Amino acid sequence: MSIQVFIATSLDGFIATSDGGVEWLDEIPNPENSDFGFVGFMSGVDALVMGRNTFEKVLTFGERPYDKPVFVVSNSLSGVPEDLEGKVEVINGAPRSVVEQLGQRGFRNLYVDGGKVIQSFLEDDLVDEMIITRVPVLLGDGIPLFGKLTKTLQFEHVKTETFSEGLVQSTYARVRD
Repeated sequence: MSIQVFIATSLDGFIATSDGGVEWLDEIPNPENSDFGFVGFMSGVDALVMGRNTFEKVLTFGERPYDKPVFVVSNSLSGVPEDLEGKVEVINGAPRSVVEQLGQRGFRNLYVDGGKVIQSFLEDDLVDEMIITRVPVLLGDGIPLFGKLTKTLQFEHVKTETFSEGLVQSTYARVRD
């Protein structure tokens, strides 16, 4: 099983404003209409795992941005909108349980998204690779990408790419003992 993160952060490490807003990402100049590597990344993904808050934010985008199965980790959601049935599924459990359940269903390459979900997968040392795009903006406050960990996790730098819009995208792979 390979578990990856692909996410944008502000220079000060926030993935969203305090109220969950990501509109600041829309302010990035993108004259070449770049996807910043997202399409290529998604081609290697079997399924997405995201938290309820992230799922609810994605619903506000209108058009469904994913063509892969989506699993929403939630203890409070009982279902998904009717038009997403068969494409989105609510799944319960701790990260290791979620990975086990999805592995038993044949999924091998997971994209994990959402602050709390990413943090919980990191805490359980399940993340194999992180692709983090730094956006040249300071939010000052918001939802952080990283949280407290009970142990240090070592990652190695794989590569860094810069985009003309001032974005810096770095890939890190987990160093396993």
